[in-house]
Amino acid sequence: MSKDLLGNIKKLREMTGVGFKDCKLALDESNGDIEKSIEFLRKKGIAKASKKMSRTASEGLALVKEDNGQISIIEVNSETDFVAKNKDFINFCKELSGINFSIKADLKKLDETPMSNGVLVKDNLVNLIAKIGEKITVRRANFFDNSDGLNFCYVHSAIDKGIGKIISIVKLSGLSEDKKDLGVKIAMHIAASNPLALDKNNIDKKIIEKELEIIQAEITNTGKPANVVEKISKGKLEKFLNDNSLLNQIWIMDPKKKVSDILNENSSDRKLQVVDFIRYKVGEGV
Repeated sequence: MSKDLLGNIKKLREMTGVGFKDCKLALDESNGDIEKSIEFLRKKGIAKASKKMSRTASEGLALVKEDNGQISIIEVNSETDFVAKNKDFINFCKELSGINFSIKADLKKLDETPMSNGVLVKDNLVNLIAKIGEKITVRRANFFDNSDGLNFCYVHSAIDKGIGKIISIVKLSGLSEDKKDLGVKIAMHIAASNPLALDKNNIDKKIIEKELEIIQAEITNTGKPANVVEKISKGKLEKFLNDNSLLNQIWIMDPKKKVSDILNENSSDRKLQVVDFIRYKVGEGV
């Protein structure tokens, strides 16, 4: 038995409280994937959901920094919201946000960059974890340069300048100088409506397939015949695609219009277009 397998068995036992034999079986059946092994054990009724199993760093902060038309964003997670309000944690995150901007959101570089105390980010992180006593992780980061368009951001319920739980950034091309407030409004829309992609064709096929599977199962369970299930499913899936693609979403400031209508109405010599966008919600998907 390999060291990796033994290590995973030990980890799975600690997380689930299940015996050695069942943990090994679960790992064998799940090709060593811890999360799938937990799911396997739960489906078999061997393991119940516990706090240890769900102990993830899903709280924390998102931080954005703007300078010279460029914007960076970073998410730092903690286990509890209490730590997210801790002064040492917030100060660490603020400095990290500045470094993240300077290295253009390269997380590999981030670890090896010294902070103001002369200690590397990765070592300061370890020290902060030891001091606070919670799991803290730097989850993700992005950088928007100032080429190909203008960048705008929106911080929902900011706790300080550029710090919050939900932050969105959008890059627009073709926006005239007198309509820059529209950029912030579009960023606000993204924060509120959480689009998965720019247009319907850009939504991940796996997400579409999973949604269709859920829709069809839901309708089939009502006892409707197959031809009716197919017809209703198409309509429901189309609504899902529209609701989750930015251009087809209902504009939050006027329910009679779509985002695409707003872009068309505000186009001048150059067509107003969304070049790129991103939305961070702290802990989402963790």
